Amino acid sequence: MTNWSTRFFLRRKRLKRKFKMFETGSKPIRKRSDAWYEVESAEDILADILSRVPIKSLLAFKSVSKQWRRLIQSSTFIKLQLRWSLEKPNYLIYPYMDGLVNLYHMKGNGEIIEKITLFGCEDIYSLSLLCSCNGLLCFINYPFVPDSNRELVYLIDFDIRICNPATREVYLLPKGSPSEKKISIGVAFGPKPWEYKVFRFFHPKYDSDDIKCEVYSSITGSWRGIGDVQYCPIGILYCPLGSNHVYVNGKIYWFLPEEGDIITPGSILSVDIEENFKVISLPDEVTAHAFLVDLEGFLSLVAVYDDDQVVDVWILHDSNESNWEKKCSDYVPFSCVDSINFVAARKTEIFFITSDQYLIYNLDDGTWTELDFADDFESNLPVVLPYTESLLPCNGILGSEGEHNN
Repeated sequence: MTNWSTRFFLRRKRLKRKFKMFETGSKPIRKRSDAWYEVESAEDILADILSRVPIKSLLAFKSVSKQWRRLIQSSTFIKLQLRWSLEKPNYLIYPYMDGLVNLYHMKGNGEIIEKITLFGCEDIYSLSLLCSCNGLLCFINYPFVPDSNRELVYLIDFDIRICNPATREVYLLPKGSPSEKKISIGVAFGPKPWEYKVFRFFHPKYDSDDIKCEVYSSITGSWRGIGDVQYCPIGILYCPLGSNHVYVNGKIYWFLPEEGDIITPGSILSVDIEENFKVISLPDEVTAHAFLVDLEGFLSLVAVYDDDQVVDVWILHDSNESNWEKKCSDYVPFSCVDSINFVAARKTEIFFITSDQYLIYNLDDGTWTELDFADDFESNLPVVLPYTESLLPCNGILGSEGEHNN
């Protein structure tokens, strides 16, 4: 617990002890604050106070009393906590370090808040972190073969896990349909904050030239085929340890490969929560060093160009039109664009990870800040994503809506 939450917890215990000490007969003499008693009696006020407390403290506070436990576990409180948490997002760094599944919760200034180890993932060799939304993460096994000198392979299937780092919960999705070739996936969250759909593109074994798509729904807890699709996104091999898609305001976006080049983006494929697909044109020619991010609720493109050592940031204000606005263009403070491992965004800043540096670019004033912990992690394709703590369940079922078997 933080110092504040520890004091808060101990103060609550002392109040309960004092209450018992001054009991006389059937009528207790209340020595605790009448104001605090009124706060605790009015659950909406108590919920508003507790909703701003870190998740680690909330999990401890569940043991304070039956009232607090019931309140913290209620769907109303979980939604209230998420609302406050979304106003102050941080970062989550996932450095691949000798197969250890450790996540690092980090503030925007580079301060590490907490190291997180996911229970149930300790013996799983090498996981790839795909996305983060509402405090939930999606992991898959990434396509490297152990003891093969990091040789890439075409992985035709992998396990998909939804994880909540704050509660340490991990949920393994059921297997999808068999595929003859490599597959691509993306995760859409909605329409309710705790619900999600996983889109999985695959090549059926009976006809490997066809591209089919199936969707896992957290509501049903099962996969459902939606038939043939015309396009298949750039696969996970394009970004072995990190995300190759982004979710923004109800839609997933992937890069589609340029004709004749499987790693250079040529356009963008989108799908909404109602499973409607659309192709969006890029604003300009880009290299393989291009990334899709969420900037203040808008789909944005971050493209670094080899020749000029320049980064361009484009924003798509209307996802129904391919009219891009160039937000900014600036020189990058690193020399080898081939070393760019990952790019993510939070509010009005963009986080770059290279083989040697961790850098944050501020869009408001055009400044670069280098974070001083590159030596703390091995340079094996680390991933960073925006992150907000939540109490949301990993199976996508909240409150009395029922439960799936894990």
